[in-house]
Amino acid sequence: MPGLVNAHTHLELSYLRDQVAPAAAFVSWIRELLAARRRQRDERAPETLAAIDRAVAEAIACGTAVVGDIGNTLASYTPLALSPLAGVVFYEIVRFNAPDPAVVVERARRELEALPRAPRIRTSLAAHAPYSVAPLVFRAIRKDVDRDGFAPTTVHLAESAEETEFIRTAGGPWRALLEELGSWDPAWTPPGGSSVRYLEDNGFLDARVLAVHGVQMSLDDLRRLASLGATLVTCPRSNGHTGAGVPPIGDFYKSGVRVAIGTDSLASAPDLSIFAEVATLHALAPSVPASALLESATRHGARALGFEADFGTIEPGKRGRLLAVDLPPGTDDVEEYLVSGVQPDQIRWLE
Repeated sequence: MPGLVNAHTHLELSYLRDQVAPAAAFVSWIRELLAARRRQRDERAPETLAAIDRAVAEAIACGTAVVGDIGNTLASYTPLALSPLAGVVFYEIVRFNAPDPAVVVERARRELEALPRAPRIRTSLAAHAPYSVAPLVFRAIRKDVDRDGFAPTTVHLAESAEETEFIRTAGGPWRALLEELGSWDPAWTPPGGSSVRYLEDNGFLDARVLAVHGVQMSLDDLRRLASLGATLVTCPRSNGHTGAGVPPIGDFYKSGVRVAIGTDSLASAPDLSIFAEVATLHALAPSVPASALLESATRHGARALGFEADFGTIEPGKRGRLLAVDLPPGTDDVEEYLVSGVQPDQIRWLE
């Protein structure tokens, strides 16, 4: 079968494995994550980089061929460039109170341009989320991404109930956290409605956007994404750990939106196995055909990240790495077996 696609992870957080406890509410988990990151003063320290190397090796052992990696430090770029993986490193911008958005984005762009070229690793800018990025910063990121007609971008979207409250009212736990961090902009006016509608109105959403999580999306939101051609990336195990909630997997597939799959980071997921994420999706929505889940783990992720020319399907002319999966004797339904929890020791790479 084709190598798998982990369409959303944060490799730079791999040193936080088992360090951030599960939470009942998403903002509570974020507070613990921020505290853990503050304790690690140098996120390019040898132990941090070693954790990224281990995570890259783990992803490969779990059958991953392509990644969409999100980072604030670019620490994962070199480890990925030296690995067999293909993928996109998204340089994520977090700036809710930004007097000069163009300067913020241009500075990030220059950092990307200073990186050495790697044959299989591409770069792009990304926006963190509607509660952490100002409207004009969203527009500046979009303008930058549009300079390359093929570059994807990504955003955490409709992840938690706290986000929904913030977009509707400008209040709640997110407002309190922004004020504590000194990042609140008193001139910001809540748009009301949904996070999806907000970013659509700001011109951010289109077919090159990976919208991550979607736990709080309604069917109308999902159909909007589908009509725009965007890809929804679901990370169900992380959603449970962070207190974001249970994603409406059945609605995802019912809506017609393209669905890809990510693990999120090792700060919120037990491992980097897309096979394990697929098994979770299957358990949450047993009515979704196994073939659709496998397409999400391969073809849709490769397309969303811009690697469909070589990855995601087995076709003449493609050069993506292929997997062999050992099946137990007597397996009658191969697709059903593949969505039920394949272990790393069952996986072999075909060179």
